[in-house]
Amino acid sequence: MKHFAFAAALVALPFAAAAEPEAYVLDASHSQIVFSYNHLGYSTTYGMFSGFEGQIQFDQENPANSSVTVEFPVQSMLTGWEQRFAHFMAPDFFDAAEDEMVTFASTAIEVTGENTANITGDLTLNGVTKPVTLEAKLNQTGDHPMAGKPWAGFDATAQVLRSDFNLGKFAPYVSDEVQLTISIEAMKAN
Repeated sequence: MKHFAFAAALVALPFAAAAEPEAYVLDASHSQIVFSYNHLGYSTTYGMFSGFEGQIQFDQENPANSSVTVEFPVQSMLTGWEQRFAHFMAPDFFDAAEDEMVTFASTAIEVTGENTANITGDLTLNGVTKPVTLEAKLNQTGDHPMAGKPWAGFDATAQVLRSDFNLGKFAPYVSDEVQLTISIEAMKAN
């Protein structure tokens, strides 16, 4: 029952059976991805993506049919320092065009506890697609007090290697490992 409870809460649906997956969309104003990496052993440097779009589909009768998709432009990266952003978009790293997208599409959801799951999917970054597993935690579900519709909130963590995505410049001095901390809210689609 614990596994089913988390899966049902994945998209803030009541526990009654549904015949088909139901769609929830990410609340762009309350969803963000924070990344961090070690800089030469001296500091931990942070950046963020925010304002991105995505959708969660959930099949209550068969949670394995659930899915999550997210996409956003790489140039929506926030670094807090204009010169760092310019360097990240230069040939040393992304050499990114304005329309270059980062995407994540889940391929499997494994419920691991009452409010936790591993969400495995394909991350496409810098023109390379690799599998990544997010360790996700359900924060809360229920009717949003202002929007008056079903809502859900999740946190997740993952680690990726820059070099897997042809972004390994200056490794190992600048760490190859990048930590991801994700927090999202999703609302039932109209």
